[in-house]
Amino acid sequence: MSSPPEHSGPQGEKASSADLPIQESVPEDGEKQETSQDANESTSTHSSAEKRKFARLQENACARWFWNVVTWTPPICRWDPESPPKFSLGLNMLFAFAGTFTVANLYYNHPILNVLAVDFDVTYERISLIPTVMQAGYAAGLLFLCPLGDIFRRRAFVLSLVFFTATIWLGLCLTKSFSVFVALSFLAAVTTVTPQLMLPLVGDLAPPHRRATALSIVVSGMLGGMLIARLLSGILTQYTSWRSIYWFSFAMQYLIFMLLFCFMPDYPSTNPGGLNYFNMLFSIVKMVFKHPILVQACLVGLCTSTIFTNYWTTLTFLLSSPPYNYSPVTIGLFALVGIGAMCFGPFYSRVIIDRFVPLLSVVLGLTYCLLGTLIGTYIGKHTIAGPIIQAFTIDLGIQTSQIANRSAIFSIEPKARNRINTAYMVSVFCGQLIGTAVGNRLYAEALCVAVVRGPREKGWIGWRGGWSLKRRDLGNKSKEEPAIEQALDEVSAEEKGVVLMEGEKPTAEGTNEEMKEENPEQIMAASSR
Repeated sequence: MSSPPEHSGPQGEKASSADLPIQESVPEDGEKQETSQDANESTSTHSSAEKRKFARLQENACARWFWNVVTWTPPICRWDPESPPKFSLGLNMLFAFAGTFTVANLYYNHPILNVLAVDFDVTYERISLIPTVMQAGYAAGLLFLCPLGDIFRRRAFVLSLVFFTATIWLGLCLTKSFSVFVALSFLAAVTTVTPQLMLPLVGDLAPPHRRATALSIVVSGMLGGMLIARLLSGILTQYTSWRSIYWFSFAMQYLIFMLLFCFMPDYPSTNPGGLNYFNMLFSIVKMVFKHPILVQACLVGLCTSTIFTNYWTTLTFLLSSPPYNYSPVTIGLFALVGIGAMCFGPFYSRVIIDRFVPLLSVVLGLTYCLLGTLIGTYIGKHTIAGPIIQAFTIDLGIQTSQIANRSAIFSIEPKARNRINTAYMVSVFCGQLIGTAVGNRLYAEALCVAVVRGPREKGWIGWRGGWSLKRRDLGNKSKEEPAIEQALDEVSAEEKGVVLMEGEKPTAEGTNEEMKEENPEQIMAASSR
């Protein structure tokens, strides 16, 4: 192994060998050399440790091959600061497609649990472990993997997770052991969080006046995956075998991997300097106490998600009982009603959410859900029109409120959007877990939380700042800059010791003069570094 490059000191002289934190060459007798490290050389220590870890990774042929595959970028997808890849409708649709059939992995087993129980020869109580562990794995991925999107380059990170999910899924298609099936289901669910990495990326790339529309396309795909999974799984299992839907999902995962590999641009990290993992997780808690709008969105998301889970969980019992007595296939076709509402979402987002403050869309979405629940509750036992109307209004209301909430929270802390999305999705996930038990009881609280704080209120409660529903943050659309470039500009400025105001771009000319005139202490600190 070649010797490491020489380090430079603050004044430009080459560092002596004693200053190097560790010698990477290995003696012939195999013994490791002892190292001495000064307390003030922590940065060099971390850099050397990362080099050693990467060197050990390269020694593993399999790991080196995989790393070369996921990090190699086609020329059309490579990042060029002079001409960055544009966020197009085609890329937006690709993210939506990937979100649809990735989220569907969590729900293929729901309509066929009785079939799985017979095939694995276990009781209904034991077979219920499958959806439980998959939800637990998904929650673990949300909390421990999604925040890493603020550190890593999203392309390599997403491709690694998709490849791992697809490979694990092969075991689910082949195994005949129930214990192995449960364990693999948990592992696959942990990495089935790639759509939650794509949503903050869409928030980074889409311009503010089209952010809600772009988000709605991806969210529509994710919510559609929940319904399509139940529909396809029921039909394929009834006419073939339950393994058919799992082989279908296996093929879709590798198709998603190939499409993302060929067309997903390699966007840079929003925090290229890196973050401490545990401090990053703790920062999620600090953000909740720092931003009132995030707390409001999380509480609304928690309360409203209960009604979605409550409806689709109890619908089967209603339609399979008198006076309907529908077959499982007919009940599965009700998913088409929800899919229709989700297809309507992007058009609604462009007309309403992109033009008015997000709070208006949140309140409207809650109102749609409330009307649908009232109609379905009072006429659902007498005519099939009740469940149909309720399915359409609930899906439309949940979708519009979620898109509006994300559009609002993605406007805070551009370099921490993955952590912000994690906080929001954890609250939504908790709402889904308690939806079956309490469901509609929390719905009134959601409407109260939405109206207790106005769209321009800076504090926790109130309507200060005006009652106007028109957005004031759009400005001149021709001068808008993608959020990811704003974040990179802030990073570049911080490295140079410049403090940028919101919307200000660093310039090569005049920067040093401004620093000398306005903040001489920062230029002295930058020179010492």
